[in-house]
Amino acid sequence: MIALLAGILPVFSLIAIGYGLRKSDFLPDATWRPIEKLSINLLYPGFLIPAIWNADMSGGGASAAAGAAVVAVLIVGACALAAKPFLKIEGPAYTSVFQGVIRWNSFVFLPVIQATFGAEGLALAAVMIASIIPVTNIACVAVLARWGADQRGVSPLALTRAMLANPILVACLTGLALNFLRVPPIPGVSDTLELLGGAALPLGLIVAGAGLSFAEVARRKWTVAAVTGIKLGVMPPLMWGLCVLFGGDELAQGTALLCGAAPGAAAAYLLARQMGGDAQLMAGIVALTTVGSALSIPILLALFHLAG
Repeated sequence: MIALLAGILPVFSLIAIGYGLRKSDFLPDATWRPIEKLSINLLYPGFLIPAIWNADMSGGGASAAAGAAVVAVLIVGACALAAKPFLKIEGPAYTSVFQGVIRWNSFVFLPVIQATFGAEGLALAAVMIASIIPVTNIACVAVLARWGADQRGVSPLALTRAMLANPILVACLTGLALNFLRVPPIPGVSDTLELLGGAALPLGLIVAGAGLSFAEVARRKWTVAAVTGIKLGVMPPLMWGLCVLFGGDELAQGTALLCGAAPGAAAAYLLARQMGGDAQLMAGIVALTTVGSALSIPILLALFHLAG
């Protein structure tokens, strides 16, 4: 157990380093946006494509974990929609609440999985990401189009364009296509992707730390705390329970648990800013869930291993 916790520590250390670099003005503020763009548009796809391409999707563990993740997101998302008439918040703020309870930061999730379950867990996590990203993106774009500040609505064509403009979703679809077509590793191409992917997770964690903003946490503490409680307190046991229900093995159950425990996605802040959501509230949710996950993930892992 101590070895597992020691493996997780570097993940949150890199996040803390990123936050410290941003606050120390080690790099100009204008530098972080291009670095973030490089991570999301090039390095992270370089990791995801071979991970999904080479993943074993024939086992029951993969389908159980992926199914648990998708169903959990649908359940929590449906509950959030049902609660909308009773929430005394404006539409843009509601979109950030919605994104906060269903989206998760795979830049944090994947290194934790790698430290905990190794390469086998990482391959399973890649399958989960490929399954869940289309669902969360479609749901969040639709909610922002309906309740964002501009309320411009969304057509099927506009939704499709928004999805295809997402490099992470495109990487997932590319990896799935290569996997299903059983394309063997391509010399040169596979090696290039592996090199790009090797830089994705450490740089992604530093960028995630640099993007943390706590300004809204104190100003809207109850909203941020409620979303954090649902994201870190409800989603992990829900995903784990569904994975057990779907017949997942211990590896699948642990991966599902950690998927649910991942903090809010920094990409949710960018989407909120682009589509008229409450970007500042979203930034506060991402910040508090990230700090909270540093505490909750070790506790959940300890409970999981004690139960096992």
